[in-house]
Amino acid sequence: MEHDAKRSAERRLAAVHRAGAALTGLVLIGFGVAGLMIRLPLFDTQGEVIAGLSTNGALSFVSVAFGSLLVGAAVLGGAFASTVCTAVGLLFVASGLANLYLMGAGPNILAFSMPNVVFSFVVGLMVMTFGMYGRVSGGLPEDNPYRIARERRRERRNRRRDAAVGAAG
Repeated sequence: MEHDAKRSAERRLAAVHRAGAALTGLVLIGFGVAGLMIRLPLFDTQGEVIAGLSTNGALSFVSVAFGSLLVGAAVLGGAFASTVCTAVGLLFVASGLANLYLMGAGPNILAFSMPNVVFSFVVGLMVMTFGMYGRVSGGLPEDNPYRIARERRRERRNRRRDAAVGAAG
């Protein structure tokens, strides 16, 4: 694989963040719109099955909202898309855990079933991976924008600390 010197590391990372956010967002929007088109009851606890996943009106709205958030993040790109993907991925995993509990013990207001829980875990981990790609690692290359930003913050912190020690001493 040949390194493209004309294309910066920041642009390469932004492309991964944008593509992951956009593709996942479009899938979520498609699922949500399919549920909204058949006019499902808002908080039906049984739901209807669409694309192998159970849904109701509330889950359809939530899917469109999170899908739109991801597509919007893909349009804006960069570190914003990375941060949104990471946060949405965490929310999906947390939602999977919460709804796993609610399926048997409480009001299943989003009509989750076991395939929904698995989907929530898989999509959450996938979106988090897109968001953290090139941002979280011990061996980031020297031209990585996140590594450069971290090093600049560390240098500013050290300068402030040295200035405070010099003023006190």
